[in-house]
Amino acid sequence: MNIETIQSVYFVGAGGIGMSALIRYFLSKGKKVAGYDRTPAELTEELIKEGADIHYEESVALIPDAFKDNTRTLVIYTPAVPADHAELVYFRNGGFVVQKRAEVLGIITRDSKGLCVAGTHGKTTTSTMAAHLLYQSHVGCTAFLGGISQNYHTNLLLSPTSPYTVIEADEFDRSFHQLSPYMSVITAVDPDHLDIYGTEEAYLESFRHYTSLIQPGGALIQHTDIALQPRLQPGVQLYTYGRDKGDFHAENIRIGGGEIYLDFIAPHTCIRDIRLGVPVSINIENGLAAMALAHLNGATDEEIRRGMDSFKGVERRFDFKIKTPELTFLSDYAHHPAELSQSIRSMRLLYPERKLTGIFQPHLYTRTRDFYKEFAEALSLLDEVILTDIYPARELPIPGITAEIIYNHLQPGITKYLCRKEALPAFLASHPVEVLMVLGAGDIEDYVEPIKEILLKKE
Repeated sequence: MNIETIQSVYFVGAGGIGMSALIRYFLSKGKKVAGYDRTPAELTEELIKEGADIHYEESVALIPDAFKDNTRTLVIYTPAVPADHAELVYFRNGGFVVQKRAEVLGIITRDSKGLCVAGTHGKTTTSTMAAHLLYQSHVGCTAFLGGISQNYHTNLLLSPTSPYTVIEADEFDRSFHQLSPYMSVITAVDPDHLDIYGTEEAYLESFRHYTSLIQPGGALIQHTDIALQPRLQPGVQLYTYGRDKGDFHAENIRIGGGEIYLDFIAPHTCIRDIRLGVPVSINIENGLAAMALAHLNGATDEEIRRGMDSFKGVERRFDFKIKTPELTFLSDYAHHPAELSQSIRSMRLLYPERKLTGIFQPHLYTRTRDFYKEFAEALSLLDEVILTDIYPARELPIPGITAEIIYNHLQPGITKYLCRKEALPAFLASHPVEVLMVLGAGDIEDYVEPIKEILLKKE
């Protein structure tokens, strides 16, 4: 099926952040778009306003007639949807072209110069930052992002002229093997998704295979701390980046007064006095990778400096909701032990003298089972820990695996609580906080606004 000639596109699992970027892409092309998702959300409601026909009940009867012609309809699904989903079964049995999101993204971007960002963590912020640097420069870009850019209030950027496409390369279900990068960043390869990969070695092998997909004439920009031997084709340049070492690194870092400044050191340039628009420590490394991509693809030094200064961040990534002298409250998507550690350490650098409280919702039973000790170690960097129940996403419960297994392994001396997510606003109404972080990738985000309202009433 030719994507340019299809008339309608149906999404099974329309509300995911990656799926929604494709929905917006096909709407921009004038296609009819419809789909199913399990529950209403702010994102799905926005997509409906933009022209998509989305319903929330698993029912073949709710599929619009315009999407029941298998010669004119492309069906896209997310691996998070079970194989026996009634609508997915209908399309598969009906002779429709049914493809994963990653397959379609690979087809759309194959004829462009794909600038891909992969890694266990940091890829959403880094890719969104790189997209902003290029989009606001003379180079331009199209971008399919894994988060909502605070600069553009969308996860899709379109350029009619630029040859570059910035893509968040997702390793879940080996999705990034569908891409053909021109250049790629790899931020980290800490083991994750072991329910899919089984072993750490299989996870690393997946990244090695991904590096073999980079096109000759392109480049890999890899973090200096990664224990990964890439499998590059002849003609692919290898660069490294890191906070204080690598081909791309920082010097003269200044942190204070709620601001971060640094000098960007590259093989052929030095850009001095760059201000980070989102001044948290981890964005030093994210910024180095994004600036490296922008620099290697033609953005000027002044465009890079201006873009870093004007970058506003990504929703749910160090997303400050309250920032006053007395109280700081933010939401962060961190859901892997390494991400938690980086997020908490970044906040500790910003607020070394203040009490740091974290609300954490574990994501997936399997991830909790595999990393509960590492989660406890990371969370023990906080002064106070509030743990909620595990968000199951696509999984069924595993006997003996609850948030309590993390709770019981927190270091002695940590103030700790177990609290149902529904009870969080009431708990915080009578609980003093100075710096509060809401951490996790599940529906804990639904409680951020109610918590914000409670905290503002207390001020």
